[in-house]
Amino acid sequence: MMVMEMQTKPSRPHWYELYLQPCVAELLGTALFVFIGCLSVLKDSKDTGLLQPALAHGLALGPIITILEGI
Repeated sequence: MMVMEMQTKPSRPHWYELYLQPCVAELLGTALFVFIGCLSVLKDSKDTGLLQPALAHGLALGPIITILEGI
């Protein structure tokens, strides 16, 4: 008995994955970045100067990019 393998055509991604999902991910990432940045400025200590907001923005980018990079 001969077994033939059928080659299937790769399915195209759904419109949601192409257009809506990247926009929602961008919106969520930007909102988290701005929210964390604003919180770091609200609770700013006098002796840290510009270091605390800079570190908060910089350290916020790592997890946001890691979480949303697949999209």
